[in-house]
Amino acid sequence: MKNLLLLVLLSFGGLGRAWGYDFVVAQDGSGRFRTVQEAFNAVPDFRKKVTTIFIKKGTYKEKLILAGSKQLVKLLGEDRDLTILTYDDYNQKKNIFGEDKGTSGSASCYIYGSDFSAENLTFQNSSGPVGQAVAVWVDGDKAAFVNCRFLGFQDTLYTFGRGSRQFYKNCYIEGTVDFIFGSSTAWFEDCTIFCKRGGYVTAASTPDTARFGYVFSHCRITGDAPAGSFGLGRPWRPYAKTVYLHCELGAMIRPEGWDPWDKESNKKTAYYAEYQSHGPGAAPKQRTPWSHQLTEAEARMYTRDSVLHGWQP
Repeated sequence: MKNLLLLVLLSFGGLGRAWGYDFVVAQDGSGRFRTVQEAFNAVPDFRKKVTTIFIKKGTYKEKLILAGSKQLVKLLGEDRDLTILTYDDYNQKKNIFGEDKGTSGSASCYIYGSDFSAENLTFQNSSGPVGQAVAVWVDGDKAAFVNCRFLGFQDTLYTFGRGSRQFYKNCYIEGTVDFIFGSSTAWFEDCTIFCKRGGYVTAASTPDTARFGYVFSHCRITGDAPAGSFGLGRPWRPYAKTVYLHCELGAMIRPEGWDPWDKESNKKTAYYAEYQSHGPGAAPKQRTPWSHQLTEAEARMYTRDSVLHGWQP
């Protein structure tokens, strides 16, 4: 009788609700859905309460899209390293018309809905070192990621949303060239940034109207790339803004720190700064002269509250 009741609860999602989840996703059929996209589709459009989706351990190879009408969605993975959302598209992979998918078309997961959050999950692009290949594209405002991994090579994390606010806490992000890029305002706190091969950590395209772009607070910039093979950032667009606060910088960071992306004019418009960097890659006196070493008073302006314009993730 108990087994029958358990089966009924699982079939209708009742067990998930009993545990505080609205939907359970499991590849073995023990949840309401076997795929993450089915759970996304089941979220009511423009629901005004949080919909919590628990994802059991497994590698889910799906090209995921969370539509803009699916707001207040919360994903919880059973195990960060063993709950993997992945796909293998890349820039030059062909679509059904024989055209390149492009960087924007390469993402494994698209987040358009606002007030999204994810915890204990891995987002991956598994195509390998084949050029631009996005693991997750984040467009919606107020997107929060806690204890998540972002795995890839070039262009791993695309903070796409112009004007959107994003928050990353205790996350692991790896890549090669420009592997954190886009136009959003994003706060990275206590994150591990893993540099592979050589390249640039960031390629912000901050709009000229935005006060803040990327802010890394108490993060660890590490990796297995050769010494002096990485820049802290280069401007994808002229008004790129990136600041590192109290960060540990590994030996792979070049002494000059920043690159103007072959445009002298970018030196006048981009804003790059550090405050109390430490570690073998910290070289304030050798940094490019058009970057900034913040004073204590200037650094106090960079709080989570001010950067995220009052949003409390």
